[in-house]
Amino acid sequence: MVVGPGTSVSDQVPVGREPEEAKAVPGVPIEGRSLGRIAWTRLKRDKVAIAGGVVIILLILMAIFAPLIVKLIGYDPNAFHPEAIDSTTQSPTSSFPFGGFDGKHWMGVDMPFGRDIFSRVVYGSRISLLIAFLATLLCVVIGATLGVIAGFYGGWVDTVISRAMDVFLAFPILVFALAVGGVVPDNAFGLKGDSLRIVLLIFVIGFFNWAYIARILRGQTLSLREREFVDAARSLGARNGYIIVRELLPNLIAPILVYATLLIPSNILFEAALSFLGVGVKAPTPTWGGMLSEAVRFYTTPHFMFWPGMAIFVTVLAFNLFGDGLRDALDPKTR
Repeated sequence: MVVGPGTSVSDQVPVGREPEEAKAVPGVPIEGRSLGRIAWTRLKRDKVAIAGGVVIILLILMAIFAPLIVKLIGYDPNAFHPEAIDSTTQSPTSSFPFGGFDGKHWMGVDMPFGRDIFSRVVYGSRISLLIAFLATLLCVVIGATLGVIAGFYGGWVDTVISRAMDVFLAFPILVFALAVGGVVPDNAFGLKGDSLRIVLLIFVIGFFNWAYIARILRGQTLSLREREFVDAARSLGARNGYIIVRELLPNLIAPILVYATLLIPSNILFEAALSFLGVGVKAPTPTWGGMLSEAVRFYTTPHFMFWPGMAIFVTVLAFNLFGDGLRDALDPKTR
């Protein structure tokens, strides 16, 4: 077809045919997606990870509103219920095969005091999650700071920090925690009682576990510091502090989040182990590990051990499932 002067574009299209531009929806701009939105889209497809996240949210809400929950549908976690314990056999009076279950005590009562297990499990979540979250936060702050500094500066700075990592990785943290928990009195550093024990556990767990995340971030930083955007920032006169905070750390958020979600269940298990061994938060304050320690003596009543053990199992499993899904969403190449 010959196109003459003054002929419009629409005149160049043969009759019966529509140009491709005419098929597009007019007035609808193409919307770009951020990396966070892309990661959220991937995460939503992982139903197992979403289920784990929902369980985590419910556990956090249970810990926050534990007093309200117990007030509405439970009992004081330290209140004795002697009517629920047979004075002769020292076992729950309930006729249920596993003991202790009735309309008043959903999860039964413990022995020999007859305390409501449901209330103690709910209150125990406050101690476990509080220690796990704060210890993980301390670990991430120390590990991220030292790991990024070691990877970015290199040289003798990297050597000193790397050797410190080796020392902390080889440190017998469980033995140290047992020793510290046994020698620290009930009143020290201006704290006493449960507050002192909680702060002590947060310090021991968080301060001596930073080397794991520091080693991971050091390797990531060694790779990132050779990238073009770092060279571009240097060529524009950016200082080292600016490069670390504005260029490197935003690219390290993904591994930090993933490792933190996987570190929290480890800290929950460690706190439960310390409480089980008697160096955690002291009785009668309910903790999951402490409940398991008390239940060992009464192996004939499995419900006493079942509920705190199930609480630990569900919490750790939920964090692990969510952490795995978050890792796949933030870095799909690892799948």
